[in-house]
Amino acid sequence: MHTGGDSSFKDPQWAKRRWSGTQAYSDSKLLDVVLAFAVARRWPNVLSNALEPGWVPTKMGGAGAPDDLSLAPVTQAWLAVSDDPAAAVTGQYFYHQQPRRAHPAARQTDLQDELLTYCAGLTGVQLPSVS
Repeated sequence: MHTGGDSSFKDPQWAKRRWSGTQAYSDSKLLDVVLAFAVARRWPNVLSNALEPGWVPTKMGGAGAPDDLSLAPVTQAWLAVSDDPAAAVTGQYFYHQQPRRAHPAARQTDLQDELLTYCAGLTGVQLPSVS
């Protein structure tokens, strides 16, 4: 759902916008991808990827969701522990162990930096750059 996210980064906490649960979820998924790509860019020796587990039948996904729930965690585990060269990458987006195109905004370094600055303001922790 990250492809439906709003990349304008206006009111990320939804303090002023009229609430939309679906849009807020999509925005959060997009920012997850932006963060993964920012980490990959800032720390090139760390494998940082994002993925889509699929639309699975959970309380949130609903009983009619078309993807297989048992396949949802497979890509995460594969990226975390596999010796497969296809998993030893960084700054990529996956769906069922296959590369998939991410929202174009996720690769915008200015948006990545804006998110990192925003997160640092919320937490008081800055993500260091690798020299």
